[in-house]
Amino acid sequence: MKRDELVIDVEGVTKRFGTRTVVQGINMQVRRGEIYGFLGPNGSGKTTFLRMLCGLLRPDGGHGHCLGFDILTEAAAIKERVGYMTQRFSYYADLSLEENLDFVARIFGVPKRREAVQQSLEKLGLGGRRKQLAGQLSGGWKQRLALAASLIHSPQLLLLDEPTAGVDPKARRDFWSELHQLAADGMTVLITTHYMDEAERCHRLAYISYGKLLASGTVEDVVRQAGFETWEVTGPELNDLMPKLQAAAAIEQVVPFGRAMHVSGKDSAGLQAAIAPFQVDPYRWRPVPSSLEDAFIGLMGSSEDNFA
Repeated sequence: MKRDELVIDVEGVTKRFGTRTVVQGINMQVRRGEIYGFLGPNGSGKTTFLRMLCGLLRPDGGHGHCLGFDILTEAAAIKERVGYMTQRFSYYADLSLEENLDFVARIFGVPKRREAVQQSLEKLGLGGRRKQLAGQLSGGWKQRLALAASLIHSPQLLLLDEPTAGVDPKARRDFWSELHQLAADGMTVLITTHYMDEAERCHRLAYISYGKLLASGTVEDVVRQAGFETWEVTGPELNDLMPKLQAAAAIEQVVPFGRAMHVSGKDSAGLQAAIAPFQVDPYRWRPVPSSLEDAFIGLMGSSEDNFA
């Protein structure tokens, strides 16, 4: 991979708060025009890592570049070129959409500010609501306003921290359509999410658990690195079967999926031996591909909480 293709190129990034290491030696490379998903349980260090990338926090260890600027010494230059959408809606409830965008544009010194605000409103379908107070918006419309504000200064990198939490499915789908259009136009996006369907829309992923990077690559790469074999079982009274399967040491996950259950483990021989006594009528078993959710839960279960 050529260095000039990399928007994010960091090694060993570490952050401590007191005696706690919340981000531990993370390496990451993200290409220009890529949507890169950042997965992990709550409290795993994802937000802290984003803040170090955009210059809001200084790493305690590691080195590298974001947008070609040194993350240790050129934080101010990075801030000017990054759009950051936080987990919580952080705009003024008693200002209109137009006034909020104008305020953000003033902060960044956007040239032809009024024109930029109007273009931003129209591009994200907010034109008809320009005079509406931000505090009156539903979750999906707040999300659009936050995205518009993050883009008002034409950043080269967009950092999105769980931007679709609590948003309805249609709004989420529309949001992702917009992200893919931005990426097609050359924008680079690093997004944290807990939704597996969203993670599967990313070009590549990284899985962080309690400060440590456990897997990275395409969806297929992450699932393969988790190392699970999965079987699907159907039949009557699956709830009665579940505790019997969970008692087997080689079975690491037993998860209901509609009228079926998925049974997973990393020890293939041990897993097949554990399910063999139950491969009788009235149950029907078949091997199925492990999903990203299987990998997510498995990786989460195998990691140690650094705040425990």
